[in-house]
Amino acid sequence: MDYNLADLFESVVGMVPGRQALVHLALPGDGAERRLTYAQLDAAADRLAGHLYDSGVRPGAHVGLHLYNGVEYLQSLFACLKIRAVPVNVNYRYVEDELAYLYDDADLVALVFDASFTARVAAALPRAPQLRHLVRVGTAPASAPEPHIAPVAFAEAEASGPAGRAAGRRSGDDRIVIYTGGTTGLPKGVVWRQEDLFFSGLGGGAPTGEPVKRPGELAERVAAGGEGLVFFPTAPLMHGTSMLTALIAFGYGQRIVLHRKYAPEEVLRTFARERVTCVSLVGDAMLRPLLDALEGPMRGTDCSSLLSVSSSGAILSESVRAQFARLLPSVALLNNFGSSESGFNGTATGEPGTGFRLRVNDRTSVVDPVTHRPVEPGAVGRIAQRGHVPLGYHNDPRKTAETFFQRGGERWVLLGDMATVDADGMVTVLGRGSQCINTGGEKVFPEEVEQVLKGHPAVYDVLVAGVPDARWGQRVTAVVQPREGADPPTLAVLQAHCRAHLAGYKVPRSVVLAACIRRSPSGKADYRWARAVAEAPDAPE
Repeated sequence: MDYNLADLFESVVGMVPGRQALVHLALPGDGAERRLTYAQLDAAADRLAGHLYDSGVRPGAHVGLHLYNGVEYLQSLFACLKIRAVPVNVNYRYVEDELAYLYDDADLVALVFDASFTARVAAALPRAPQLRHLVRVGTAPASAPEPHIAPVAFAEAEASGPAGRAAGRRSGDDRIVIYTGGTTGLPKGVVWRQEDLFFSGLGGGAPTGEPVKRPGELAERVAAGGEGLVFFPTAPLMHGTSMLTALIAFGYGQRIVLHRKYAPEEVLRTFARERVTCVSLVGDAMLRPLLDALEGPMRGTDCSSLLSVSSSGAILSESVRAQFARLLPSVALLNNFGSSESGFNGTATGEPGTGFRLRVNDRTSVVDPVTHRPVEPGAVGRIAQRGHVPLGYHNDPRKTAETFFQRGGERWVLLGDMATVDADGMVTVLGRGSQCINTGGEKVFPEEVEQVLKGHPAVYDVLVAGVPDARWGQRVTAVVQPREGADPPTLAVLQAHCRAHLAGYKVPRSVVLAACIRRSPSGKADYRWARAVAEAPDAPE
């Protein structure tokens, strides 16, 4: 057996077949609650795998997962892995043009999609010539036009598929593609070998301990370790954070709880009902409303089972971390750093007033983006990771050459995040280089300014963007969502707040108030939207 995700999952199933694996809790309008054991989930994935194989999906073929959270998402993921097809995540917020691009760029031959997306699928399908097989979950709205390829109902596909269909010997070289981006440009498909993803994204079967030394050791640890952990990935499974959380939980042989969509008050009810121990989410956009609910209408919710809440994909502000510490003082808050291109890199220290500082793993460095050599302490470089990294970007050799390189006989990936490193190896993340604002020759990273602005009591959420300026080239502009019940903050008030924490050139020169900050379903910033709002004709100078 190799470090293949289907093989590893089946080895865990063999050890704990009767243990509960997956719970999908129905929110209003979501249908019935579902609970599956490891054996039941495995058998269901086998049946869908048989259907896909009989429909012409072969090893190496790409299958899109255009779904909300639910049993069907993870069932479809494992169905693909079992027949050595390549699962590809699809952002369910994409509209016709974005979907048409992704379907075609990803070379999808099959698509499993939620019925509520029928109209978008039908519109995008003609521009995806390789896509020839559709499986639909649920019933389409009566008004939705049908795709020109007739979809097979998910229940019918599962029922028709023979169990245990083989597709040749599986390997750690089998692939997964994770599409990322789309808020500042076209999405990119990150191509992972499953063995590399297992060690970089899943911690090698032990994210906080010693990775396994052979594939069979994973199931042995499950058999010896017992049960009791309950993982709750609250962000969409279409994003790497939640998908990797689910795979980690299965590697432990533990239980996963899912909601179709994120609803903070329902999340808190689920903590108490299911005795959740480990929660994953993305940044302030998800954690802040959860804490506000706990401090408000859900005050007194039983959170005693919680051991940890982890965030990745977006930096948690100091104000939210302070609120968390006040409300849940006995729960560990992990402010993690990672990406679709690197998996896990490290966890922030949590020290107030220090920015986003983290102790990275021994495979992560800060390097010069041109020479790829480590930078001197205090110098600005880009974060890079070596070893178990992706192979590149699907269908994008130019971007692959810019991002992935060889050094010292190892593969490296150069991330988009700028950072410095001190003499003790502590890394301070400055922000995405692509979002850096150049104002009068000075470099301003939006994330640093956002962190300070979020510390003001009248600011609920904020994005910072650079807008054209005749004198300075760009000026720093804050798009602010005021906190409900507070007086809308003025530019003068926010500038005074920022000057106590930031150099003068980083202080916003203009502020635009917005009813709501636009982010992805997982909480990631939409800087393209922020710039458009900041540059609007009626935005204040």
